[in-house]
Amino acid sequence: MPGVKFQLDAFIDECRRAGSQQAIKEVVARAVSDRAAVLHALGEPTKGQVQTLYHSEDLTILNLIWAPKMTLFPHDHTVWAVIGIYGGREDNIFWRRRSGTETGRVEAVGAKSLSDGDTVALGRDVIHSVTNPIPRCTGAIHVYGGDFFNPNRKEWDPETLCERPTDVNRLVRIFEEENARWEAAR
Repeated sequence: MPGVKFQLDAFIDECRRAGSQQAIKEVVARAVSDRAAVLHALGEPTKGQVQTLYHSEDLTILNLIWAPKMTLFPHDHTVWAVIGIYGGREDNIFWRRRSGTETGRVEAVGAKSLSDGDTVALGRDVIHSVTNPIPRCTGAIHVYGGDFFNPNRKEWDPETLCERPTDVNRLVRIFEEENARWEAAR
């Protein structure tokens, strides 16, 4: 709605009522089109973090902040996703599972850069890695059509590209290490 500023509770309610990935993409696109309003509601991104805004079995909404120059290894979500950037840049490399003798490994098949105001929808089978290539934090709203914290998710080792179960503790450590690296560089 024109003239309506981003309000977190209203945004969450609208996502919950949307009913489809395409409808949620429109809700997210509208939200991130007004960077100032999102920043007013969520605050200026100051460190890498995964902030849960809403979580249920059928919908997860995160304020995901990438530390400067941070990269996250290939991973899946097992549910569809909508990503909207409200500040900075997020470079995605898309991967697919290799077939034949290299089962369990992935290979790159494409890429997409997202900047302020950009929104993208990802299918439930998408595997991607993410890099924030700029020297400041990137803020993004991520909406997942299910439980993002599902223990059945997979990730791929960044060096060997071999599949392994997602380790939430490893993920938390990566964000902590990236924040420490950034702080030391300042």
